[in-house]
Amino acid sequence: MPSLLTITDYLDETLKIKTIADWSNALNGLQVENNGTITKIGAAVDACEAVIHEAVDRKIDLLLVHHGLFWGGTERITGALHRKLRMALNKNLAIYSAHLPLDMHPLFGNNALLCKALGFKKTTPFFFEKGQFIGFQAAISISRDELHDRLKKILGVPVHLAPGGPKKTQRIGVVTGGAGAEVARAVAEGIDTFITGEGPHHSYTLAEELGINLFYGGHYATETLGVKALADHLSKRTRMKWEFIDHPTGL
Repeated sequence: MPSLLTITDYLDETLKIKTIADWSNALNGLQVENNGTITKIGAAVDACEAVIHEAVDRKIDLLLVHHGLFWGGTERITGALHRKLRMALNKNLAIYSAHLPLDMHPLFGNNALLCKALGFKKTTPFFFEKGQFIGFQAAISISRDELHDRLKKILGVPVHLAPGGPKKTQRIGVVTGGAGAEVARAVAEGIDTFITGEGPHHSYTLAEELGINLFYGGHYATETLGVKALADHLSKRTRMKWEFIDHPTGL
C-alpha cells in the first residue's frame, strides 16, 4: 500500500496545489495527518462533523474533501472544531482538501465534469478569479428547456431557473458552487446562460435585467462531481477501495 506521503505528494502535483491561488484560509492539501498508513479512501463535499463520523464508521483512513476544516482562519480549538479534530486524530483519519484546484482541474474538476456530463464537447476558459480562469464556457445552441432537463437529470435535484435570457442559448458559462452573486461578471464575459450552484436573492431579478439565463443546481449538488472523480482515479491508481459519503444540504 502506498503511504500517505506518497499519495498526498501525487495529489499535490496532479492538482497543482502549490501554484493555484485560492482564498487564504482554504489551506488546500493535507489538513490532518495520520500515522502514514492508508487502506481505504473516502470522498465527501464537506469536512463536517457528520461526514467525519461516517468516515470513521466506514473504516476510512483518507478522506478527500472539497471544503476543508479551516475556512474561518485562526480560531480556538473548541466546540465542533475540537470534536472533529479529536475524532480524526483518535481514529487515524487523514483529511485532504482541494477547493479551487479541484473546481478548475481539466479532468477531475467540478466545472469540467459538469460540462462533460452536459454534452459540451468543446470548452474554453471562463470566469477569471484570483489570477486564473476557474470555470469553462461552451458555444452551443440548445433550448433553455432542454438544458434545464439535462441539469436536473445529471444532478438529481431540483434546478432553479431565472429565465432572463434567450430561449435558445448561444454561449453557456459554468462555475459550480456559490458564484451566483457574480451574474454581472458572467454577462461581461459574453455569455447568455450561466450555470452555477447558488446565489443571493437579488441575482434573480438582476439576471432578468441583464438578459441572461441563470441556473442554480445547488452548491452541494454541483460540487459532488470532482471529489468522486478524484477518489475513483486514486482508487484505480492505488488499488484501494473508495466510498462516497453523501451528506446533502439541499442548498
